[in-house]
Amino acid sequence: MDKVFVAQRVANKLFATEDKLDAALAEAAELMSEMIAARNELNFSRSVGDEAVTKLLDAMKAMGEARSTMVAMHADLYEAKLRLGIRTKMGGEITITQARAEQEPTVAVREVG
Repeated sequence: MDKVFVAQRVANKLFATEDKLDAALAEAAELMSEMIAARNELNFSRSVGDEAVTKLLDAMKAMGEARSTMVAMHADLYEAKLRLGIRTKMGGEITITQARAEQEPTVAVREVG
């Protein structure tokens, strides 16, 4: 299999993982908001659920660190890509569709009749 397509599969998984980490952070933020709203709605003291809030903050910090680490992976994978002799276009990464289109000859079509 062409190394460009293999590298693109890896890049797609990296992007998907980053997207999922972003989504998890967003969900955790919504959870925090909901927990605070519930406490206010029920007129509970701020001390109620404080340990849960602290644990959620710890989890969000860990998710943020994981996200930062994934983003930092881009530099490592960029180096590996260069060692494999794979280049990108100025507009960003080459997608599988773009790479295939570049390999296939274009055919002009005209109306006949």
